[in-house]
Amino acid sequence: MKVEKIMIIGAGQMGLGIAQVCATSGYQVVLNDLNQEVLTVAKKIIAKNLLHLVAKGKLSEGEKEKILSRIETTQSLDNARHVGMVIEVATEQMSIKKDIFAQLDKIVSKNTILATNTSSLSITEIATSTNNPENVIGMHFMNPVPRMKLVEIIRGLDTNDDTFKIVYDFVQSLAKTSLEVKDFPGFVLNRILLVMINEAIYTLYENIADKESIDEMMKLGANHPLGPLELADLIGLDTCLHILETLHFGFGDDKYRPCPLLRQYVAAKRLGRKTGSGFYTYQN
Repeated sequence: MKVEKIMIIGAGQMGLGIAQVCATSGYQVVLNDLNQEVLTVAKKIIAKNLLHLVAKGKLSEGEKEKILSRIETTQSLDNARHVGMVIEVATEQMSIKKDIFAQLDKIVSKNTILATNTSSLSITEIATSTNNPENVIGMHFMNPVPRMKLVEIIRGLDTNDDTFKIVYDFVQSLAKTSLEVKDFPGFVLNRILLVMINEAIYTLYENIADKESIDEMMKLGANHPLGPLELADLIGLDTCLHILETLHFGFGDDKYRPCPLLRQYVAAKRLGRKTGSGFYTYQN
């Protein structure tokens, strides 16, 4: 089966990034969100991102307009009946994702691929909300989507080879690298990454060094482009906390126990770049 049209559920930072990449690669995109204002802002951000590429000479004005013309928006899931693949990018909560997949199961054809962009939740459990779990798969994009090359592809217990092959080829068509991962909490990248971020937060919490020094250590000593606290702000501290809680619960190992300082920041709504304040302060 060749995928030509895709629905992306969730028009936040990740969703609009995936929409931009898919449309740039020639796919027809239906961008879905419950909030019309979010959809309007998402289209404006995509247009602005493409305008930057035009200014840099990486895209012509005509190409920019063609890409934008491939993206339509909707507040209804009913449009999913006309697509070959759905990529869900909703809030990282199992109950929300299962509810979306249960709704989609009543709308899409039995051959439609249902992918979730979850960064840590069980693909197998999400698939239990459908009657065709063999078509359910994890497709974990990295943030920011237009710049990051990696996509983790995660098989659920029932994901079949045809679904995997279609998704693998689709990711390759986006000029990204696909790496197969088994369905365990946090998969691979976040299982490793969040332990490092959590340890950096503990280092700050225990007053071993200030935030600037911690980040500079990892940039100069480990050649990381961003320090772990800067990266946590980019990911979103609420997302970091959720992934760590998933790892802690899934493995029952205290090495994944979230630092109390992280919980405190999340409780204070200091979530990082998206709220203008996390470990650092940002101007929109």
